[in-house]
Amino acid sequence: MRNFSSVKSFLLSIGFLLLPLSVFAALPVSDVLRTADEAPVSRGEFVRACVKVFGTTGGERAVLPYRRVPRDLEEYIKAAYAANALQTFGGELYAAQPITRGQALEVVVALRHLTAEPTTQYRDARTSNALASAVAVALAQGWMEPRSNALFGVEEILTGKEARLFLRKVLGEGGEQPNATDSIPTIEIRFTPKSSQATTSSELPKAQILETLWKIIAQDYLHADVINPEDAAYNAAEAIVESLGDPYSTFYRPAGSRAFQSRIQGEVSGIGAQVEDREGVLTIVTPLSNSPAEKAGLKPNDQIIAVDGESLLDLSYEEMVDHVRGPKGSVAKLRIRRNGTEFDVEVTRDTIKVPEIEITWQGEIAIVKLMQFGKLSETDLRPEMKHIQDQSPKGIVLDLRNNPGGLLHAATVVTSNFLPKGSGVATIRSRTGERMERTEDEPTIKPTIPLVVLVNGGSASASEIVAAALQDTKRATIVGETTFGKGTVQEVLEFSDKSSLKLTIAEWLSPLGHKIDGIGVEPDVMVSLSERDEQLTRALSILNAGRR
Repeated sequence: MRNFSSVKSFLLSIGFLLLPLSVFAALPVSDVLRTADEAPVSRGEFVRACVKVFGTTGGERAVLPYRRVPRDLEEYIKAAYAANALQTFGGELYAAQPITRGQALEVVVALRHLTAEPTTQYRDARTSNALASAVAVALAQGWMEPRSNALFGVEEILTGKEARLFLRKVLGEGGEQPNATDSIPTIEIRFTPKSSQATTSSELPKAQILETLWKIIAQDYLHADVINPEDAAYNAAEAIVESLGDPYSTFYRPAGSRAFQSRIQGEVSGIGAQVEDREGVLTIVTPLSNSPAEKAGLKPNDQIIAVDGESLLDLSYEEMVDHVRGPKGSVAKLRIRRNGTEFDVEVTRDTIKVPEIEITWQGEIAIVKLMQFGKLSETDLRPEMKHIQDQSPKGIVLDLRNNPGGLLHAATVVTSNFLPKGSGVATIRSRTGERMERTEDEPTIKPTIPLVVLVNGGSASASEIVAAALQDTKRATIVGETTFGKGTVQEVLEFSDKSSLKLTIAEWLSPLGHKIDGIGVEPDVMVSLSERDEQLTRALSILNAGRR
């Protein structure tokens, strides 16, 4: 399948009259939205994809009110702006920022000229009539599923995989549909399966077809110079895992696998800067405090365009980050672009700890915030909690808001600080049976110390395991909003080439057998998020009042 730019070149080469780019032909989703499965989709990329797949026209003479619109996006932004589809972004587009599920819904609903009676069922979809109406359209059309009974998930960032599935549903496609204009000869291959139990066999399905297909391509495909065996193999692996339809099962190429493992391990060797992909350029969001990047004078919005003389442009986000990282003590020569000026900076890489635990005090109450459940939660939290106990706190707030989870064992370690040794944490149910995950250590916090756990719609997976266990045992008061509702367990397998597979292998239930997947944990005290952080205020009030 050719993408739009290659079709343009092809048509021009054979003398066809090509219509102006402001008249867009509808194109397949996979051709126009190529963001990696787990990567966030930018606002500009999503708008461009919508305009292309819907065949939106017009806007050539539109005058955009936005200060900065990338040149390669301008015609698409104009078409969407003329259709009044960009009002969700307010007065500034910020094309490089990730788009949320709610914003994506509003854009699509406007482009498709649909409306529905606003619903007040979801607490996070009441901010505007336009958003509530868009959510109602999505529910009526079956485009998106709510995260829980109380939260739709409009503030969650839309990933590449979710965006492609969303747009296919809008187009009425069950999956990627073949282009009817393609005329490709097919080869029929007949063979007898070794087993009649094809659906349960562990052998590779259609292995002979796949092997023969690759041999034909390798031997006869005209453009031999573009054949990339490694890329083809990874594409096939990604397609197999994607066919499961499970958002939590993912195949990682080596670069992506290293990035994933680094997040879980809590340490990475690099320059110590938070970065993001802004329109294909690796951009520093902020250098970490006292990091090599900060010591070298790097600043927010600095663009890293090359490392050791090798350009980062046209690389994937994972590949760009992989070039910046390296062994501790090695020197990275970075080509930096700042305010239009380019210069070189040498940065000595070091081991960087990814922030995971933050402890503060409000008077005699300790506030323990966990950003994720990684290796640091396993190794560093219990000593910190013992130190808190030594100070005889009046109460403890365990803040798990926006904590996406992590390691199952880390969740068990966190729970062990508050429950007797041997307490049930979660029932793990797989295809081969079930078992109870239990705490393995004595608690660090006395049972007389009151505990409040803060949760919201961003609390998922391991966060929900801890909250549910402490709720079932009545050890803590849960305050905030209904959690995300991810009640499955993934296993990570690494292959010899350093690629890896994250696969859903089990479901977990609370100690009392409550199902969490798709439901979430309901707080004991419901408090909506506000600018004044009413959730934390309520938690402190409960502890100061001596309530449990």
